[in-house]
Amino acid sequence: MIAKISSGKSTAGLIRYLYGPGRANEHTDPYLVASWDGFALDLGRTDDTAATKKLLVADLDLRAQQARRLGRAPKQHVWHCSLRAAPGDRILDDAEWADIARRVVTATGIAPTDDPDGCRWVAVRHADDHIHIAATKIRGDLRTARHWNDYLTADRELAAIEKEYGLSQVVRGDRTAAKRPTRAEQEKAHRAGHDKPARARLRTLVRTAAAAATNTEEFLALLTRTNGVLVEVLHFPSAEPRGYKVALEHDTNAEGEPVWFSGSTLSPDLSLPKIQSRLAAADIPADIPNGHLRPHPWHQATAATERIPHHLGRPDAEAAQAHLAALGEALDVVALTAPPDIRSELRSAASAFERATRSRIHAEHHHARALRGAVKAILREPSPKDGALLAMFLDAALLAVIAAARWHDQRQHNQQTAAAHQTLLHLQGAYERISYGHVLAAGQHRPPRRVAVRYAQLIRQAAPAHADHILADPATDALTNALAAAETAGHDPGRLLQQAADERALDDARSPARTLAWRVQRLSQRPAPSRQAQAAQARSSVLRPVTHPQPAAPARPAAASQPRRR
Repeated sequence: MIAKISSGKSTAGLIRYLYGPGRANEHTDPYLVASWDGFALDLGRTDDTAATKKLLVADLDLRAQQARRLGRAPKQHVWHCSLRAAPGDRILDDAEWADIARRVVTATGIAPTDDPDGCRWVAVRHADDHIHIAATKIRGDLRTARHWNDYLTADRELAAIEKEYGLSQVVRGDRTAAKRPTRAEQEKAHRAGHDKPARARLRTLVRTAAAAATNTEEFLALLTRTNGVLVEVLHFPSAEPRGYKVALEHDTNAEGEPVWFSGSTLSPDLSLPKIQSRLAAADIPADIPNGHLRPHPWHQATAATERIPHHLGRPDAEAAQAHLAALGEALDVVALTAPPDIRSELRSAASAFERATRSRIHAEHHHARALRGAVKAILREPSPKDGALLAMFLDAALLAVIAAARWHDQRQHNQQTAAAHQTLLHLQGAYERISYGHVLAAGQHRPPRRVAVRYAQLIRQAAPAHADHILADPATDALTNALAAAETAGHDPGRLLQQAADERALDDARSPARTLAWRVQRLSQRPAPSRQAQAAQARSSVLRPVTHPQPAAPARPAAASQPRRR
């Protein structure tokens, strides 16, 4: 059950709406189910609706009129709360809705139980699944009701009501979600032929620009160069930027002026100071002197993403939150570089995961420097000709998102957990589409049987707990070919396979053979050790001193406890 609370200044206007047909003729047979004293007049059960409405409004507004004569009435004295049950819930009767209404006005401070000075209110039922509560905020002592944080208090009470009445339990958030588009914004977008309101489209554009930029100036420049986007930068007296606001060119108000949104109104983490803190926490790869190979940014991003489940398993929640924020930026950027056939799926994944990147836990962004820097470097490299690098990254991202869902679930971050699960659906669709062709092609060229048997033995040595699953996986041929290619390039397949298996546990992998194949391909991109280095490694292993177990020392009597020096 969800509550929607708003304020107004016309009691008559609200009563007219509640007993009228509604904006889309959705109000059928409206009638009263509860009121402040149980004796309020009901417009839905009278023949003279005009006179009854006038009397009901006068009763509700009595104290507001008295407070107004004393100059003590608030500008908006009307309180409106709508309560709606979930689609699958059973139909509540009038007595149950009346009880729920009384509990909500009590919890919110509008009319506490056994308070003779509580505000006046009525509850109107429109249909089987919802009611509306209309109240005036003036108490009997002519003071304004104390209803601060009424949405949160109502939400807590509704959570208890759901359990007691056996209703569907709504996924509740922690007030870190981006503000939803209003109904007016949604209808405006629909009239203009857009699938998303201006607020949502601008949020995606700003988030992507922040993920791609390396500093504040580049972030603002990327926004300014985006087609159809208007940008206005606010400055301190020192000429340093202190904020920004954006608008869409053709999104105007009644006066024909652009409808502006500041970064913080688009999303809590898109204010300029918060974007600057993330931009400062990125290791941008420096230029490498001639003759030295720089690791490919896609490989760096994949390796950093593979480490995210490890970071989420540690007790440092602030560092974990930083890695989740960096993963969200990575998904934003990857959607820009993806092939057209999966770009929409990846954009949906990035949009869904955006909710999972924020919680009440403060993110210490310097912990995620490696991933954030690699992601920004991706956009400065030529796009890969095939999808192998992207598939490799998505394979790691799937494990990271699974770990993110588990991490949020352990902390009862319900909305974030649901967002991570939704992200998985989109990522899996994109991954299956782009990886299928590569795995199929890789499995068409099998190495000789004796080589395959030798690699199977190496697999059992490197990952004994998963060996049977790996060898039965249809992607085993792709793993075998990756090992053969690495060995041809001069790598030790056993050492490489062991390193790939040790990078991250395979428990969450849907296809452990495919996961190992991507890791082996990525690790084999590094230069193979020379013969001199291999010989040195061999000598090192031979000459390493063997530690023999020492005989146990005879037990000694326990020493008397000594006072600790402070």
